[in-house]
Amino acid sequence: MITVMASAAAVRSTTAIAGARDTARAFLEGLQQLAVAPDAADTVVLVVSELVTNALRHGGGRCTLELTAHPDTIEVAVPDPGRHVPRMRTPDVNGGTGGFGWPMVTRLAHATAVTRGASGGKTVSAFLAR
Repeated sequence: MITVMASAAAVRSTTAIAGARDTARAFLEGLQQLAVAPDAADTVVLVVSELVTNALRHGGGRCTLELTAHPDTIEVAVPDPGRHVPRMRTPDVNGGTGGFGWPMVTRLAHATAVTRGASGGKTVSAFLAR
């Protein structure tokens, strides 16, 4: 099994989410022998954007993006110091408070996981088709 990993830290800022998307694109472009289809790459970038946004907004204002290429999947993992796990809720179509992201991530991913850290915090992971 060939595993390729990349990691990037993000702190709440106007450029953090764009930087996470750029990191994901560069990671995917660097997978020469493990090429990812364009549609799958777009999905990975979208999920990265959503998980990093949620971590910065709801998880304490800082996070790390961890990307791993497995033979059949791309793993997007976002550890943050927050204790609240993502939850399904009715999207707010009028008030602008969100609720769209986690359902979208769970629909796009083959699997998702939330792992609590030993010293607090959590890691939210999504496993996506290559």
